[in-house]
Amino acid sequence: MTGRLHQISISPPPRGGVPKLAVPECRVTRDGLVGDWQNDRKHHGGPERAVCVFSLEVIQRVRAEGNPIGPGTTGENLTIEGIAWASVVPGVRLVIADAAGESNVELEIASYAEPCATIRDSFTQLKFKRIEQELHPGESRMYARVLREGVVRVGDSVRLAL
Repeated sequence: MTGRLHQISISPPPRGGVPKLAVPECRVTRDGLVGDWQNDRKHHGGPERAVCVFSLEVIQRVRAEGNPIGPGTTGENLTIEGIAWASVVPGVRLVIADAAGESNVELEIASYAEPCATIRDSFTQLKFKRIEQELHPGESRMYARVLREGVVRVGDSVRLAL
């Protein structure tokens, strides 16, 4: 199953937080995206939560419900389109390749990203639990560890690997 990298989002220091802002490309390291910062380093970031990934299709569904959500507003670093998001579960790998098909970055999904009140402005009536895995299976953001570092660019292909 192959999709596409729709948006890359970072929140530069010292600002941190959300919404994260779109950039055309970024280096991905085992510590996360270069230039990205999280205000709460206890619950976000680190090698097991280096990259937060989310689905464009889920964002669009949640927006169609009347929520003001958009790519980067819930703190994800990589917004991916074209992959059946319910298939993206802990243990699955995402391989990101450039236009020539050269594999640049490999991520392994480590866990579901628990929504917190920081992202409440992306939801009508501040109901940020809308993207909690237990309440809406297959519609959660995901945390990933970095298996192969490299540069990602908007438009790169994203392949699901088991």
